[in-house]
Amino acid sequence: MEIKARGLTFDVYEGGPADGDPVLLLHGFPQDHREFDLLAPKLHAAGLRTYALDQRGTSPGARPAEVSAYHLSEPTADAVAVLDALGIESAHVIGHDWGAIVGWWLASAHPDRLRTLTAVSVPHPKALGLVLRTRASQRARMTYFKVFQSRQAERLLLARDGAVLRAMFKPIGHRGDKYVEAMRDDPGRLTGGLNWYRAATGNPPGGPGPIEVPTTYVWSDKDGVVSLTAALRTRDWVQSDYEMVAMRGISHWVPEQAATALAEAALRRIGRV
Repeated sequence: MEIKARGLTFDVYEGGPADGDPVLLLHGFPQDHREFDLLAPKLHAAGLRTYALDQRGTSPGARPAEVSAYHLSEPTADAVAVLDALGIESAHVIGHDWGAIVGWWLASAHPDRLRTLTAVSVPHPKALGLVLRTRASQRARMTYFKVFQSRQAERLLLARDGAVLRAMFKPIGHRGDKYVEAMRDDPGRLTGGLNWYRAATGNPPGGPGPIEVPTTYVWSDKDGVVSLTAALRTRDWVQSDYEMVAMRGISHWVPEQAATALAEAALRRIGRV
């Protein structure tokens, strides 16, 4: 379905029992709502109602041209506006990659709108920022940011039939093809996703503070981006019931590579409320 909010039109994919507790699913880059296709049925079987949002830059009707429109305060406000449009007072939130970062921002700025948070792959931004400042190894893990922020990023990622993107998705095999093909067929989707990275260069001080929402953070040891140190320091920023789940042998693409284990972690979190 289409949801009109903040002058934009978002694609939202709903499923599960109509009377189930609501779960807002927030995808990352370079994916879309389909990264939750393996997770959502497990949540539905537990009686939950899911709403998978194609975020700003991915939904065709929500692609502002200005890079500044992708500062994280904007997709955070989008999520709140979509909940308002759906008539949902509060929801469980599961976010992966950039979706996890939006989840952290939501939990900090709008704790009344979240029943629980399950953040996947990306730790609390302040924890990550601390380790970036103090550990060269963490900085090395994130050098790709500069590539994604460059003017050449679209050309590089789509060259040779999206070879770089396909290599990124190697751990999930052919499941990654649909994302590559979507961006090849609609280059505006790729630019919209990359603008999240480009906007990050101008982020002002601030961002999420301490989290008072019951939270689970899911980290995987084959994720080449986030170090164990950054994962462990996330605990410092959650002032509520908290669990860190470490997945062994799993890459960055947790929702598609380890949907069952992620569902177990998310349902354990949701079940505590």
